[in-house]
Amino acid sequence: MRWWETSIGGAARGRIIALLRRGERTVDELASELGVTDNAVRAHVELLEREGIVTQARVRRDGAVGKPATLYTIAPDANGTLSAAYAPVLAALASTLRERMSRRELDALYRETGRRLAASQGESGARGFETRVRSAAALLEGLGAEVDVARADDGFTLQGHACPLSAAVRADPSVCQAIRELVAQVTGESVRECCDRGGASPKCRLEIRRSA
Repeated sequence: MRWWETSIGGAARGRIIALLRRGERTVDELASELGVTDNAVRAHVELLEREGIVTQARVRRDGAVGKPATLYTIAPDANGTLSAAYAPVLAALASTLRERMSRRELDALYRETGRRLAASQGESGARGFETRVRSAAALLEGLGAEVDVARADDGFTLQGHACPLSAAVRADPSVCQAIRELVAQVTGESVRECCDRGGASPKCRLEIRRSA
């Protein structure tokens, strides 16, 4: 059984997700397939809709009599969240690239990856140094990290308690350069990557110093 079939608020919501991944359905159709009341399904669907996992696809009109039925489907952006393929595929890709490319080529590749990731986030509009640092920390947390922002004599340190790319980092530590470059682009400052990769789970650590 896949993780989301039991973990996103319980097995009932997981079964709703599984059905909607196979095709659009109304609340009544979901209730019939699950063997529960339409009110029970509606409550689950409304919660999943608020969480951005489910969305209204279209309205189906069966003739002129009766209320039109809303068809629900999985929200396009939710498919990535429901996939368990990203970590193992990224780790395998990092391992393959490490075998086929030089260290210089890899560092350049991951730095470019970080720059593109930063560009995809758009302009934060932040002007103050600390505000930019905290924006970078929030961005890392949005990617799945747990980050504390600590003041240093000449800047800040982002201390992570988990790594959002841990599987790939274990395959090739150079992957950390993508995160370093991402933070450098968001803050506009010099960033030193000094992550802890010694334990079972890598932990991010980035020292950010104001540029001269």
